[in-house]
Amino acid sequence: MTCLSDEGSGGGGGSLLLETFPRRLSIKGESMEGYLECPPERVFPVYAMGVWRPESESVVAVSGSGDPIWDAVREEAKLEAEKEPILSSFLYASILSHENLEQALGFVLANRLQNATLLATQLVDIFYDVMTNDKAIQHAIRLDVQAFKDRDPACISYSSALLYLKGYHSLQSYRVAHALWKKGRKVLALALQSRVSEVFGVDIHPAAIIGEGILLDHATGLVIGETAVIGDRVSLMQGVTLGGSGKETGDRHPKVGEGALIGASVTILGNIKIGEGAMIAAGSLVLNDIPPHGMVAGIPAKVIGYVIEKDPSLTMKHDASRDFFEHVAVKFKSGRSTGVQDLGRNNGSA
Repeated sequence: MTCLSDEGSGGGGGSLLLETFPRRLSIKGESMEGYLECPPERVFPVYAMGVWRPESESVVAVSGSGDPIWDAVREEAKLEAEKEPILSSFLYASILSHENLEQALGFVLANRLQNATLLATQLVDIFYDVMTNDKAIQHAIRLDVQAFKDRDPACISYSSALLYLKGYHSLQSYRVAHALWKKGRKVLALALQSRVSEVFGVDIHPAAIIGEGILLDHATGLVIGETAVIGDRVSLMQGVTLGGSGKETGDRHPKVGEGALIGASVTILGNIKIGEGAMIAAGSLVLNDIPPHGMVAGIPAKVIGYVIEKDPSLTMKHDASRDFFEHVAVKFKSGRSTGVQDLGRNNGSA
């Protein structure tokens, strides 16, 4: 394995690594001797090495069959380590060396968001402290990863969502920032928001309220404003904006009902209500309330039908049937023709 140079290693992190990672590791009973032929501080970038020293009374002990999501993540990581030995060190550091999902997630997020002045070791402590003391977040991070696994066909495993999907990373970073915001630590919450925006291209204000079982598919260009509210089981595609309609203050952002499906590059402006189970077609501009299970499209968006499914966000069907749209097109064309004829008659009689 290629060793990293000492340059830029940050000094004191190396001794912590020696305490954390043995020179001889095993996965599923198989020796990994040789994977750490170099000192551990050179195998892993020091910025990536969060060292967990939580207080025993604050740790949520989640292991074994008590947490099927975490069990699945670990098993997937073990299998991937066997298939791709070059990733063994990465998988061990990110997943297999940790005791629960909270630890692993905090480690991954800290590595993604760290920079020269906001160190990974500091972020690790922040993420872990918040997640292990907030049962709502513990519940949400599991429902969210299940949502990614179930609804995103590109998400091949629970571990891939945890390790690679920036939609999941940005959503969980928001959850920590939101908890900090509620505790009055607003400056730190805004600092996290800023880093998430820089690293992932996703801007979610920490004061926004977002439910559980959320999918941010691709997530690039997503903007969620300060007073926005998103219900449970909502799916949002890339480029979605939940914004205000001007310079007004106070409650000024959209409220999205449970089970809604919002297509790519949709813009929703103002303090308006998107009904439960609504579906908004890609590229639409929404300026008015949408009824529950309403299907809307266009600029500005108009209701073109109603969704049969209770939660279109779960089925992820972004388009209606061909017959439906042919029917809408015929009605639209007929309406335009009638309007022109009526206008002509009116002009003729004037």
